[in-house]
Amino acid sequence: MAILRRCAACFLVCFVVAGAVAPAMGSDRGFPFDQELMLDAAPTRGAKRVPILEIEGDGAASIDLWCQSLRGEARVSAGSITIVPRSEPMPEPTRAMPCSPARQARDENLLAALSGVTSWRRRGDIIELFGTTTLRFHLMTN
Repeated sequence: MAILRRCAACFLVCFVVAGAVAPAMGSDRGFPFDQELMLDAAPTRGAKRVPILEIEGDGAASIDLWCQSLRGEARVSAGSITIVPRSEPMPEPTRAMPCSPARQARDENLLAALSGVTSWRRRGDIIELFGTTTLRFHLMTN
């Protein structure tokens, strides 16, 4: 009988701890709308800029690449994502200075990778986008 009581007490403690932890974990799993996501990459040589992606709750996307900034549209659901960049750049004042051909090529490769994403996963402040290429972003918490 003592063993049964001990097992029941352990079960109750585990149940209470799981109930306290579950809400905190659940809030960590939603897509971070209206927040800046910085690509997990070092700045290119001679520049401090790192690509940033921001998706608003209505699906409007702001895409800051190595050289230029674009707008786009995104559809996000419980694990799937589609990003469609628009070809027209943002107004001139928001664009960076002229880029080298190598940095322009990085822009094109990143745009292609963003266009090919199909799913996403969140692990704390890390957002991973999966598709033809896996892209890893850090949630900017400053």
